Amino acid sequence: DNLKTINDTFGHATGDALLQTIASRVSASVAPDRVFRVGGDEFAVILQGAEALADIERVAENILGTLRVPAECSGHMIMPRATIGGAVLSSEDRHAANVYAHADFALYHAKETGRGGFVLYSRGIGSAIETRIEVIRDVDAALREGRIHAFYQPIVRLDTREIVGLEALCRLRKPSGEIVSAAAFHEATSDVGVASQLTERMMAIIAADARSWLEQGIPLQHVGINIASADFHSGTLYARLKAAFGRENVPLRHIILEVTESVYLGQRDPVVAREIKALRGHGLRVALDDFGTGFASLTHLLTVPVDIIKIDKAFVDRLAQGDPSLAIVEGLVDIARKLDIKIIAEGIESEAQANLLTDMGCKLGQGYLFSRAVPHQIATGLLTRFGQRLDQEAARLLVSSTASQQR
Repeated sequence: DNLKTINDTFGHATGDALLQTIASRVSASVAPDRVFRVGGDEFAVILQGAEALADIERVAENILGTLRVPAECSGHMIMPRATIGGAVLSSEDRHAANVYAHADFALYHAKETGRGGFVLYSRGIGSAIETRIEVIRDVDAALREGRIHAFYQPIVRLDTREIVGLEALCRLRKPSGEIVSAAAFHEATSDVGVASQLTERMMAIIAADARSWLEQGIPLQHVGINIASADFHSGTLYARLKAAFGRENVPLRHIILEVTESVYLGQRDPVVAREIKALRGHGLRVALDDFGTGFASLTHLLTVPVDIIKIDKAFVDRLAQGDPSLAIVEGLVDIARKLDIKIIAEGIESEAQANLLTDMGCKLGQGYLFSRAVPHQIATGLLTRFGQRLDQEAARLLVSSTASQQR
């Protein structure tokens, strides 16, 4: 796991030494069975011994245990990690190529669901991966045919109900004309190429829409763009943002980058943390989306700070006197205020929820109570009617603050 990160951080000589160490350890662990290197960071083991075949899970655990020992590689101490997928010959399927493909399916599934462990192939895994491949193909076709669109959900001040910002949400139009939300094709973002193209397309749409609002004098403070893990790992995110919004002459102060917890800390990934710090250093603001549902903890905000925390709908749904969610959200609002981090409550669907949030000091929210995600034309009407108009002094301070951050 993470060979590219090791190569990028310590150099290819260290990566090569690590591969040699892993090859040696795996070979010793499964002897007399054979080990083959089949790709840059991928090895295959063919188990033939009766004892090994009787307990393939034990063999996998032995391999993982052997690898979990620090290794000296070209002067650097590396803690090797691996993920394993396996498949067994069956009476229904005795073709070598199919068994190899099944093991590959299991490895893919293991990496998707939690690196560092072992997954044995089952028919359900194959079906899930085939579904994912089909979704990737559908999104790829939609990108080529111009069927990817941006819808916008308003973010409002809870006291005045003025719109202070928008979150841009990706939508796919099927050949039939049906519009589907990103949840229906989220699996496609596991493909690095497709994820990158989706972000590129969304940047172009949002930049053009923002330019039209600015030219019409419509109040626009900021638009949130959802960023995938692949975008951080490309190393070109800031340059792409600058190019996309520069083409439309839209200042980056109108952009907020939204990062889900799974991306922020999904694999304790140092690349994402480094990129977030660099982007904030350029003056961009970062929002941590779906907070409270995944891996993140408040302590990580000390090392990887963000500008905005978005409290997940799961907490807002349960807001009621006496429910533990009330104490959790109230605590988060208080901590965020002391850390100078803005809070946005997601998924507000009732006046009772909005009132409880207002009482505990939460100033911003979004949800169906105010508006669903809507296409550009409807968003234009909402901004025209309800957009918060900053007075000249506030606008001047916003520009001044952004400029100072960029310096």
